[in-house]
Amino acid sequence: MEADFWLERWRDGRTHFHQTRVTPLLAKYWPTLQLPAGSRVLVPLCGKSLDMVWLAQQGHRVLGVELSPLAVEQFFAENDWQPTVRETGPGKTYTAGDIDIYCGDIFDLGADVLGDCVGAYDRAALVALPTDMRARYARHVYGQLSNAYRGLLITLDYDQAQMEGPPFSVPDEEVQAVYAGHSEAVLIDRRDILAKEPKFAERGLTQLDTLVYRLQRRG
Repeated sequence: MEADFWLERWRDGRTHFHQTRVTPLLAKYWPTLQLPAGSRVLVPLCGKSLDMVWLAQQGHRVLGVELSPLAVEQFFAENDWQPTVRETGPGKTYTAGDIDIYCGDIFDLGADVLGDCVGAYDRAALVALPTDMRARYARHVYGQLSNAYRGLLITLDYDQAQMEGPPFSVPDEEVQAVYAGHSEAVLIDRRDILAKEPKFAERGLTQLDTLVYRLQRRG
């Protein structure tokens, strides 16, 4: 999606995608990655997710990336943190404790920043992007992470003809195609969540699955 789409969403308060709790699937499966304490973990298109707080509590150094200054400011304000702010290329980096959030376009970040990340957690980025952007996003981001990186990816699978995204449907066959050039994506969980997401049923969906992947560098 164009940057203005998401900036407008945050300005208008249309942020139903924000969760007011830590994602249960993150808490369940993140420990299986066995990343050592102190690892730098990327959270792309992070919004003001509480998952970043949880990851920091596990002893990680978190790097969130978010387009909206409003989302970034709300994250720190709602957690009662006063961040330091510094210019970082075309964007700004907000820092408090073990959490940095780069406010800007993730495509502006290069290997000098992304290469320091040995972990990655994506609940909201891949499903937020239209089809023609997903392969470019995965190549740019995951192709520049540390060669030893390990990550967790969460996507949705539903009949795209029944509902317009975002969040978009990204089924297993597309995940495998998008990551094939650089990463292994191993499906470790798949579950029907429609009964727990009535707002999606109201939009016309008759089936909604969430898929969880363990990611690592191919080869």
